[in-house]
Amino acid sequence: MNNIKLKGITWNHSRGFTSIVACAQRFSELNPGVEISWEKRSLQAFADEPIDQLAERFDFLIIDHPWTGFAARSKVIIPLSDYLPSSYMEDQAANAVGKSFESYHFSGKQWALPIDAATPVAASRPDLFESEGWKLPKTWDALVELSKTGKVAIPGIPQDILMSFYMLCSTLGEDVCVCKDCVVSDNVGIKALQMLRDLGENIKAENYDFNPIKVYEKMTLSDDYLYSPFAYGYTNYSRRGYARKLLKFHDMVALDGQKLITTLGGTGLAVSANCKHREMAVKFAEYAGSSDIQRGIFFTNGGQPGHRAAWLDQQNNADTMDFFVDTLPALDRSFLRPRYYGHMYFQDRAGAPIREYMMKGGDETKLLAGLNELYYQSLELDKS
Repeated sequence: MNNIKLKGITWNHSRGFTSIVACAQRFSELNPGVEISWEKRSLQAFADEPIDQLAERFDFLIIDHPWTGFAARSKVIIPLSDYLPSSYMEDQAANAVGKSFESYHFSGKQWALPIDAATPVAASRPDLFESEGWKLPKTWDALVELSKTGKVAIPGIPQDILMSFYMLCSTLGEDVCVCKDCVVSDNVGIKALQMLRDLGENIKAENYDFNPIKVYEKMTLSDDYLYSPFAYGYTNYSRRGYARKLLKFHDMVALDGQKLITTLGGTGLAVSANCKHREMAVKFAEYAGSSDIQRGIFFTNGGQPGHRAAWLDQQNNADTMDFFVDTLPALDRSFLRPRYYGHMYFQDRAGAPIREYMMKGGDETKLLAGLNELYYQSLELDKS
């Protein structure tokens, strides 16, 4: 076989990097003459950088599912459903974690494989809860009460604040951006904002510069925080030897008897339309997304699999303080974000004003009107 060189781009955390690098290494061993190298970028760049630019430089892209509509319109990545066996795609759909598989399905095609599944979940420091005599909060009101200790951490950058706003709207009974008239009704939107502000008043200022990784690093490297109510889960921090202190991950608190409906995250493995070795690239995607690899090499090298078999695997749960089985209910009920072509315009801009409000308060009606204007602009982009 002639030497085939492929390269991919992922994000710079063990969950996103070492897992896929390990898969690539083993794939190369099984397919002599194939070399797959991976580069990494920041978590923020992962969310922000347009995939059309990445597709010009890389054969594989680890993508965020709100880019799916853009991908379907621009054709910068290939529809994997045109290349992979129908039996394989059926297995992927049947064994999805929540709506992970669906999240990369658009215009009748599958644009990426859900090799990684995540949604905001709760995390605690069991040792601090025990030493300080606190009980895990079970309700939103109990969470707000706990936050008054100053020891509750949240990811407070604009992107994550927006996901928390989506979460509360969904839990209050309305998903966002499902009609053309408004992001969400004033009634639900105002209540969601006020709830965020109630919590935000008790959150230390440094949190508003945290993404989920920074939350978990702060919780494990220091004893400043004992609980995080909603940050995208990272099973790495529940594994022995990874961090200074282990975190225990939990399902969400409840609001009026309904556990919070968080906003689906995770990542998908896509193949660039510019790839000169499509057949081999698709073969690797099939390999990396398969049940055995997901619950084996991918997981053991820091990954957070997207295949349900890996979440139900007894050994994987034993190695993570039951991260997977304890948070799976949150994944299964999570909200699937809008994926229309123009939505990234809205997502990139809507978080900052909500973050400002959560920190300082303000006029909820005016804020919602501003969000609606951003939404209308994103819908216009969708028509272009």
